[in-house]
Amino acid sequence: MKILVTNDDGVYAPGLWEMVGALKDLGEIVVAAPDRDKSGIGTARTLLEVVKSHEITFPPIKGVRTFSVEGTPADCAILGIEHLSSGKFDLVMSGINEGSNLGLDIFASGTVGGAFQGYFRGIPSIAMSVASLTNVQYEAAARTAASLARAVTADGDLPPLFLNVNLPNTTADSIKGADMTNLGPRLYLETVERGNNGRRTYYWIKHNRVTNRPVHDGSDIHAVRNNRIAITALNTVLEHEFDAPDLQFLADTVERDLDLTSTLAAN
Repeated sequence: MKILVTNDDGVYAPGLWEMVGALKDLGEIVVAAPDRDKSGIGTARTLLEVVKSHEITFPPIKGVRTFSVEGTPADCAILGIEHLSSGKFDLVMSGINEGSNLGLDIFASGTVGGAFQGYFRGIPSIAMSVASLTNVQYEAAARTAASLARAVTADGDLPPLFLNVNLPNTTADSIKGADMTNLGPRLYLETVERGNNGRRTYYWIKHNRVTNRPVHDGSDIHAVRNNRIAITALNTVLEHEFDAPDLQFLADTVERDLDLTSTLAAN
């Protein structure tokens, strides 16, 4: 299996390399990630200027071909799939993001934006995030990534899935289960702060205004708030005619591979 890994937090982000470490035994890994933090940039591509890239000589994990790209996550995925490595990719993984990508906020997510490019090309694609910006616990998400990578590529009759996965910020033994979920509402909107440096006016856009919209059972937001892993198949959101198979096996597989079933039974 050949896997492209990207993200929006930057090529040296710890979440990316935690995931690469969990995936490396599954096959050939190629990393193409932004040279700096590109959070919140969504599906943006660089079309009006050139995109520069260079291969990192000493990547954090030896033997993993790694490209630093002066562009967006979408640029990284496009370059990775189309040019930087010969041969077909079997899977695109994006993340592990520092911070959640839940509900309709996914459409502003660079993590999801990178995975979109695999989906557009008919490649199974998974975006991974952990719901915290501080003291982020990556291990359970990395193990979940490896579990889902195996699950979505094992069955040749399965359509190319586009999954958005979010975990609570805790260790695997504290997670209460995994759910197949729907997208919740948008949790945050932007606020604008105005300033002036004596020469010109400037604005600081911040993604920090809580919407307080109701969150229902079955949504990704509800699952994570209840200490569960949220797995959302975005194909069902994006494709009106998508013939959705029963995907409960994905949540069941994650619970088994993370040994959540025995943990839950013990509790």
